[in-house]
Amino acid sequence: MLVLLAGIFVVHIATVIMLFVSTIANVWVVSDFPKASVGLWKNCTSGGCDDVLSYASEDALKAVQAFMILSIIFSVISLVVFVFQLFTMEKGNRFFLSGATMLVCWLCIMVGVSIYTHHYANGYGTQYPSSHHGYSFILTWICFCFSFIIGVLYLVLRKK
Repeated sequence: MLVLLAGIFVVHIATVIMLFVSTIANVWVVSDFPKASVGLWKNCTSGGCDDVLSYASEDALKAVQAFMILSIIFSVISLVVFVFQLFTMEKGNRFFLSGATMLVCWLCIMVGVSIYTHHYANGYGTQYPSSHHGYSFILTWICFCFSFIIGVLYLVLRKK
């Protein structure tokens, strides 16, 4: 049981780190011609990054930014609650609060990435029509899967 809890804790920390990286990095959409990448915050070309996104004023991008920040916040809160519950909770109880908070994180990731996919997939809406998804976009979907698995495991596991 201790090994399982430690494994879940390590995966949870990895998920938090990947959420930070995917939200901060500006590699959500990558273009091969011209060599450039677009993120949630900046537009980067071979000459450097600038703060000007052609679609920065769109509500969809602001919603994605908000939901990704909320997912980070809920993931960190879930991690802190899990550690708190681990040391204060009575034996036999389940990690309901940790699991519920992590599932809210999962929901925020799902909404944010779904909005981004709908509005900006394959360079649509960006200035790079011949482009593909970058590692930040893929990392976010990996975090989506991990956060769901962790949330369900927290709901199922009991403290022994």
